[in-house]
Parts: sequence; C-alpha cells; structure tokens
Amino acid sequence: MNKPSAVPDTVPIVFEAIVKQQAIAATYNRGEVTLAPHILYTKHGEIYLDALTLERDGQPPKEPKIGAFKLAGLTGLRITPRRFKPSGLFVPGDDKYEGVTLLAVEV
Repeated sequence: MNKPSAVPDTVPIVFEAIVKQQAIAATYNRGEVTLAPHILYTKHGEIYLDALTLERDGQPPKEPKIGAFKLAGLTGLRITPRRFKPSGLFVPGDDKYEGVTLLAVEV
C-alpha cells in the first residue's frame, strides 16, 4: 500500500464531514463545488475523495454521479450545514478501494 507523501491539513475536515454526513464546499479547477463526500482513499501516493457533486458554480449537475477529486486540488475546503444521505451510486466494495480506504460513509 502506498503511503501518501504528506497528509493535507484538510483531511480532518473531510473526516468530520463523512462521519456527520455533511456536505463540503471548496474551489476545484477554478470553480466552486459543493460535494457530498463518500470515501477518502489513497491512489499513487495521493489522497483522493470520491463524492457526489451537489452543485458546481451554484448549479446542480445535469445528472447525479460520483466523481473522484484529488484532495490537494480542493482549496478553501469547509463543511457546510447541508446534510446528505449516502448515494446509491456509491459502491463501497469497489475493487479500487480495496486496502486503501481511509474512511467511508456508512451505507
């Protein structure tokens, strides 16, 4: 298992959001996103977050999907008061999470 080189200081924020099932807001690729974080895991020595996008630049997505976000790319990360239920699109038993999961929502 690859260990991440440096743990971003946003990890505790995401852990809290996953445990409390509260959405997070951040800037990603110069756009504002609101995400329902489902799982934090490592890949190639980096920490990734798979999350349901709730809003991008203030607009809901055309269709719901779970996206992968490199945690280091989420800036200005903060917990919002918005709560969420785990999405049926999230597959916690997916092979890509095997042995690399840091924390996931309870489904």
